[in-house]
Amino acid sequence: MKKIFISGSMGIKRIDKKVKERIDNIITSNFPILLGDASGVDTSIQELIKSKEYKEVTVYCSGNHVRNNIGRWKVRKIMTDYKENTRHFFTAKDIQMAKECDYGLMVWDSKSTGTLSNVYELLSQGKKSLVFVNKLKSFIKVTDVDEFEELAAVMNSSAFEKADKKIQLRKKIQGLKCRQMDMFEANPTLQRIQGASLRSAP
Repeated sequence: MKKIFISGSMGIKRIDKKVKERIDNIITSNFPILLGDASGVDTSIQELIKSKEYKEVTVYCSGNHVRNNIGRWKVRKIMTDYKENTRHFFTAKDIQMAKECDYGLMVWDSKSTGTLSNVYELLSQGKKSLVFVNKLKSFIKVTDVDEFEELAAVMNSSAFEKADKKIQLRKKIQGLKCRQMDMFEANPTLQRIQGASLRSAP
């Protein structure tokens, strides 16, 4: 059974109907849901899922204290050596959810580095994300580095530079590109397909 990691920006309080429809599909499919315990999207999603009386939910927290668990679901406590209440401390639970899930559904305000980092973490593990960009009111699918760049391009220049300073966004993108190239060079089948494609191009 596929586990779905749902996450999003703390600044978003209202969940768009398009996201609600996706969550309805997840619930109908009886997929286990992995959620964080932060305010913003985490809490709003918790409220939504509780209203549907869905039980297949695990709430993840960093350390021993769960900030929000509206549905009183089972809790997964992630221990970390990082100082409590720091960004690295809270990121520990997100990294674990990325490891344990199969797919990501993200709700992004086009500037939050936490959500962007979650998408990156999933992609670096070869996992797909569907990201609802709140200001566009539409989804962007992220299955490779090109789509990750497309997502990052939604940010304005100021937000991008802040993200680059905070999480080394350019370095992350370049790292994904290098990894993708290494995989290509190590796979003769991909090279033959690419070669054939180039030869048939006008």
